[in-house]
Amino acid sequence: MDDPTMPTGAPKVPEPTKKEQILSLYAAGVHDVEGLAQLTDARPGYVAEVLREEGIDVNYYDLYTSTQHPMNAYSRYFAGRLGFKDEATARRSVAYIDRLHQQFARTGDRAGQHHAQVMALTMFNRARWTGKHREAEVFRQWLLHHLAAQEDA
Repeated sequence: MDDPTMPTGAPKVPEPTKKEQILSLYAAGVHDVEGLAQLTDARPGYVAEVLREEGIDVNYYDLYTSTQHPMNAYSRYFAGRLGFKDEATARRSVAYIDRLHQQFARTGDRAGQHHAQVMALTMFNRARWTGKHREAEVFRQWLLHHLAAQEDA
C-alpha cells in the first residue's frame, strides 16, 4: 500500500541494514553488545562480529566466536588448531585438546583443564549443529570419558 503522505514518484529511501544500524548506534555511544542486539533485533554474536570487523575490541564470546578472538589466557593455545572438517580432523583436534588437558592436569591448572573441556564442548556443538554427527561424536566421547573420570576422582 502506498504512503498517502509521500509525493507520487518520490524515491524511497532504503532502510539501513542491521550492520549500518549497529555501527551508527555504536558511534552514538551505545557500546553494550546485548543492548545493540536488542535495539537492532540482531543476535549478540552478530553484533560482536560486526564490531570486530571494524577493529573495535569487543568483550563478547559465544559458541560461534572464532578461536582467533582470545577469550582468556588459555585461548591462545587453541587458536586456529581445532576443526571438524572430517573425522580425521576431529580426531587430531581431540588429540590436541587431550595433550593440553593432560599438561594442565600435571601442573594442577584447573582453569586450563576447564578451558580444554570448554573447547571440546564447543567443537562438539559446532559439529553437531552443522550436521557433522560422526565428527561431533569424536568430541562427545572425549568429553564423556573425562567427565566420568572426574566423577571417580
